[in-house]
Amino acid sequence: MTRKLRGFIDPDVDRRLLASEGEFIIDEVIKHWVTLVPPMCALALSLGCYIAMVNAGAAWWLLMVLGLALDVWAVIRMFRIHMDRFVITNMRVFRVHGAINQHLATMPMTRILDISVEQPFLGRILGYGHFVFESAAQDQGLRVIRYVGHPEQRDLTIQRVIQVAGLRTNLAHPR
Repeated sequence: MTRKLRGFIDPDVDRRLLASEGEFIIDEVIKHWVTLVPPMCALALSLGCYIAMVNAGAAWWLLMVLGLALDVWAVIRMFRIHMDRFVITNMRVFRVHGAINQHLATMPMTRILDISVEQPFLGRILGYGHFVFESAAQDQGLRVIRYVGHPEQRDLTIQRVIQVAGLRTNLAHPR
């Protein structure tokens, strides 16, 4: 499959790397599985519509249209979830998302001032959270990343990259 066509079914984060500068992926984050629950429920509901068509009489077509609408919504939603990636590299963090129109938001490690991890009650149980990035910029394209699996580990990964790069001083070991 050609590279251009593959870009419509795969986010292809590798092509966004600055390989000539030595950039490499440390972690590529897909959305947590909990984001697939609504589309899967829609698919189950559409199956119920198709089964109910047998006893619907003259209104069978209404149930068929409803089932098809639910199927289309679910497939589009699952595809959008598949195309949404958050990437941590040795130089920056970035997010690629969008099915038809693709959006790329990047933040160099040097610009990250603070990372907040928000975990709602359900997120604490199921293992997901939301990242909120604070940077020196007033208007930023990469602020909130939702439904990140294992957010504490991913936060530590980002902190390690920042520390290894020497972007923050280690207060425990004064020089």
